[in-house]
This record gives sequence, structure tokens and C-alpha cells, in this order.
Amino acid sequence: MSALYLLVLASIVVAGFFLMAFIWSVRSNQYEDKQGAAIRMLQDDEIKSIN
Repeated sequence: MSALYLLVLASIVVAGFFLMAFIWSVRSNQYEDKQGAAIRMLQDDEIKSIN
């Protein structure tokens, strides 16, 4: 039973870490460019030859 308590506690700590990382990324405007990837996908890139 003590191993179960340890695993539950460890999973809560890891989940808290990922929650804090997500909150930090939202507050530092990591998701600000919502249209950039969609537009970039439609642009034609020139294929550079290796020769």
C-alpha cells in the first residue's frame, strides 16, 4: 500500500509541474501566432538542389 501512496504522490507532483509549465507558456504568449502555421503551410517553398 505504501508504494501506491508514493506513486499517487509522484503523479500529482508531475501533473502539477506540467500544469505550471502550461500556465507559464500561456502567460508568456507562446500561443500568440494562431494564423502563422496555417499560412506558412500554404506557401510554396523553393526546392533547393544539392548539386
